[in-house]
Formats: sequence, C-alpha cells, structure tokens
Amino acid sequence: MILSRRAILAAGLAAPALLPREAQAQATRWQFATPYPDGNFHTRNIRDFITAVEQGSGGRLSIQLHSNGALLPLPQIKRGVQTAQVQLGEILISAYGNEDPLLEVDSIPQLVTNYAEAKKLADLSRPMLEARLARQGMSLLYTVPWPPSGFYTNFPVETLEALRGTKMRTFNVMTNRFATLIGATPTLVQAAEIPQAFATGVVNSMVTSAATGVDSAAWDYAKFFTPIGFTWTKNAVFVNRRALEALPADLQASIRSAAAAAETRGWAMSEAARDSAQATLASRGMTVATASPALMEGMARVGATMADEWAGRAGEDGRKIIADLRAAA
Repeated sequence: MILSRRAILAAGLAAPALLPREAQAQATRWQFATPYPDGNFHTRNIRDFITAVEQGSGGRLSIQLHSNGALLPLPQIKRGVQTAQVQLGEILISAYGNEDPLLEVDSIPQLVTNYAEAKKLADLSRPMLEARLARQGMSLLYTVPWPPSGFYTNFPVETLEALRGTKMRTFNVMTNRFATLIGATPTLVQAAEIPQAFATGVVNSMVTSAATGVDSAAWDYAKFFTPIGFTWTKNAVFVNRRALEALPADLQASIRSAAAAAETRGWAMSEAARDSAQATLASRGMTVATASPALMEGMARVGATMADEWAGRAGEDGRKIIADLRAAA
C-alpha cells in the first residue's frame, strides 16, 4: 500500500498499533525529516540518536525518519517543524541566511581553518541560533559540522581565476556571493539534485564537502577535487517546542541527553568522514589535488571581503562573534 505525504504527516501523533493496549494511551509517534541520504554520516548519526531516544522512552515515544528529502525538501523542513507538520527536522543552518544574516556565520570562507576553531565558532554562535529558533516555536537539540569543502571541476584549479566563467552549484546565500566575487555564475542546487544538474549542464563546477561528493557520486561528473578548507558549515537538529514540552519531564531530559551525545559523536564522525570521503573519491578515479599557495592566497582575499560584508549585515552581534573568535585564536 502506498501512503500519500498527507497521510504520513497526519499519522504523526498516532499511537503505534503494535504496542500493548495499556501503553497505547501514552505512546507518541513523531516524524523526523532530513534532506540527506541514508549513507551520509549526518543521517547515520540521526539514526543512532533515534535509537537512544526510543530506548530511553521505554516504549512511550517512537520516531520515524524520512531521509533524502522524501517527505519534505530542505527549504520546507524548518517551516514543517515550526507548524508541527513534523516534530523533528535537520537543516543546513546557512541555507536559511535570508531570514537572518547571523545564520550565515559558518559560511564565511576561511573564517575558521580547523575543527577546533569550528567548534569555538559553534559555541559562540549557538545562543543566537537557540534564540532564533525559540522565537519561532522550536528548540535546538544539536549541531554537527560538515567536513571542510573543496572545488569539484573537470580541470585543475591552480588559482581562483580558473573558475571564472564557470556555472557554479551553490547551496546558500554565501556560496552565491562567493561565486559572484570570483566571476562564476551561481546556481542554487539542492544536494539531491546535483548529478542531474551536472548531467544537463546547469552547472559545471561546485564547492562542497567530500562527503557530499560521495553522496552524489561525483566521479560520474567531475575529475578533480581540490580541498581548500572552504568552510565548516553546520547542520542543526531541532524539535517543535510544543511537542517536546508535551512529553513527561524525564523523557524530555532523555531526549536532551541523547542530543548531547549525538553532537559529540557527530563532530567525531565529521572528522572521520573528511578522510574517508576523500579516499573514496580518489579510489573512484578522481584526482584529489593539493591546493596551491596562489589558490589559498586568493581564498584569503575573498574570505576577508566576505567577512567584512557579513559583519556589515549582521550588525553588532555579528561583529562580536568574529571579535571573540579571533580573540580566542
């Protein structure tokens, strides 16, 4: 039997039919939407989180995960959680930068250059993310970064000038701006649509993580991957606040505990994914290049320009985040 999306969403609060009769009155069923495929480390981390929550609930809560944008695509997930279409969601935080420039901070190229700096930035920006979600009726559970990004092309990239005139796949406002600054044409393409975009000539270059390259079988459409540590953009997992607060206090605490464990685990998985994904790209015949000094000098210049532009949009809060990050370096 094939269920419609409406039927799946309507079933969000239904009690699981297989639970004992005496438990059905208390059992709650949640829906969880993520735009990423099952093999991605973010999704695997979510499944571990779900297992921990369900085991900790003693049968009072079950969670159904809908991966790869099957239920809601990325642009609709945040609104879906806000309106309780689904109770849990995962998003790329910076994809919602049009709502608030503070959400774009982890998309400033070269602002952080390693995982330790990325964690410091995450800690500094977390209060503003929590406040933003809270105002919209949601509660942040945890954040996990993507591995650092690189360029996917069919030619070597020795300088940024090599990318001038290309049609670059972008995924948020900041990557759009980056493409414009280097003379490329930006085109917003969701992760699940990357292979088709390359195959049809909509794009012919992109900057994203090695993990996304593996997810999208980049070896089918690109010959070179040039890691540049572009950014450590983060995903956020969050919950509808009313749904969370409707649960018993001990179950809420159990969810928070599972979320804290997922965040710690996710950061370690991200670092492992960086190395394993690059190895997979190489094993599939792609050239994993070493960024040239000239390329990195160009990245530093563009990154500085984008940081200044962002600080102007983000105001005092944004300038404080950058100042505190640099003071901690």
